[in-house]
Amino acid sequence: MVTAFMALRGLRSNLLRSLLATLGVIIGVGAVVAAMSILEGTQKDIVERFESLGSETITIYPAIAKAGGRSIGIVESLSVEDADWLSDPRHCPSIAAAAPEVSTGQIIKYFSRNAEVTVLGTNEAYADMYSYRVQQGHFLGRDDVVSDQKVVVLGHQVARELFGNSPVVMRTVRIKAVPFRVIGVMEKKGNIGFRNVDSQVIMPITTAMSRLLGIKYVHAISVQAAGPKLVDQATSEIKRELRRRHDIRFRSGQEDDFHIFSQEEQRRQLREVTTIFQIVLYSIAGISLVVGGIGIMNIMLVSVTERTREIGVRMAVGAQRWDILRQFLIEAGIISLLGGGFGVGVGLAMTNLLEETTRVLETYTPPRAIAWALSMAILTGVLSGLYPAYKASRLDPVEALRYE
Repeated sequence: MVTAFMALRGLRSNLLRSLLATLGVIIGVGAVVAAMSILEGTQKDIVERFESLGSETITIYPAIAKAGGRSIGIVESLSVEDADWLSDPRHCPSIAAAAPEVSTGQIIKYFSRNAEVTVLGTNEAYADMYSYRVQQGHFLGRDDVVSDQKVVVLGHQVARELFGNSPVVMRTVRIKAVPFRVIGVMEKKGNIGFRNVDSQVIMPITTAMSRLLGIKYVHAISVQAAGPKLVDQATSEIKRELRRRHDIRFRSGQEDDFHIFSQEEQRRQLREVTTIFQIVLYSIAGISLVVGGIGIMNIMLVSVTERTREIGVRMAVGAQRWDILRQFLIEAGIISLLGGGFGVGVGLAMTNLLEETTRVLETYTPPRAIAWALSMAILTGVLSGLYPAYKASRLDPVEALRYE
């Protein structure tokens, strides 16, 4: 207790210098807290987006075409017929539904009002696949898709921008000067995966392909397995049937003209990416802590030199080397603890500022992040103060008393 009191008195006697010594630790801990908050928040947001897709969802994308080892574009390999084939239980018994998709950015107009939207062309299975409910009217039907009907279902935000609180169903809107009849408005949903569905317009995929895009292939096919335990079996069935339909021969070594991504595969890729970010962000934060530790060591060495005579007096009246060592270690620990406390505040302020200014970045600061940052700050302070404390404890009392 006496040693701790003397350590506090030593810090107070050089208050400005002690505060400056904490600056490096403040920056380091602030960087650690901000980095962990950004990483945790981003990872939490992405995981929630993946979960919104459902664990049974499998996504098929066309492969990337290459020439001379370089990417030259997307292979036009997937079709509406592929999706219909996969959804047939006679071909793929482990698959419950399949929804082909095309998307494009467009301007939707209703008289003088207009809005920028993402137009999604798909089929009647899309809403049930993602538990996406209709608030007004009804969703696309099979007849709408087969007969290429000019009908649309509006996302919640699009309906509010164009019509406010007025009735929406059976109104006519225009996209690329083509009139479309509104048959429904979807519930407020937010995100499905990485797509903000409240700002999209859904229409039959046949209509989107023929009247808006003028293409004969689809951008992706979403497939729902018949159950979470059937995802691997459904993936095997998809690969088998698509290779057969696209006449890809196993023995000739032909590569698939499509890619299959299950939720587990996407989570694995997410873990790999977040691990890379962890290494980068924690390395930057670690460098800041090392710089802060060097600052503490420098200040403590100066303090030992200035207080050489005081150390000699204490030893002369009976203080042991352990008492001197402990006093300087406590001083280093207090400096780092104060710096850590201020650093946590700085880190939290930085994360709040980033979240408010960007309006896109999600941050989350778990309690373990604060505990870990404070622990690293104290450890840095103690390790940085170890050599100065050892040097002070090894001073010769006689030489120390004669020091001017």
